[in-house]
Amino acid sequence: MKIEVLGGGCANCRLLRKNVQDALKALGIKAEIKEVTDYAEIASYGVMSTPALVIGGELKSYGRVPSAEEIKKFLKG
Repeated sequence: MKIEVLGGGCANCRLLRKNVQDALKALGIKAEIKEVTDYAEIASYGVMSTPALVIGGELKSYGRVPSAEEIKKFLKG
């Protein structure tokens, strides 16, 4: 599974990455987490506000930091 955190590396981007890591650990899932900072690549997802979360190529959240609990729901289905 590939997970992408889209954003410029701000505090909210780092918090989103931590929440993703916490959710993965809680569920016992191993996944690659990629940080995407290139704004052209971010825009290719149709995202106008960051941070954003892409799981398996599907945009799940943008413009806010979902909790680890919410990310667990994204990961389950």
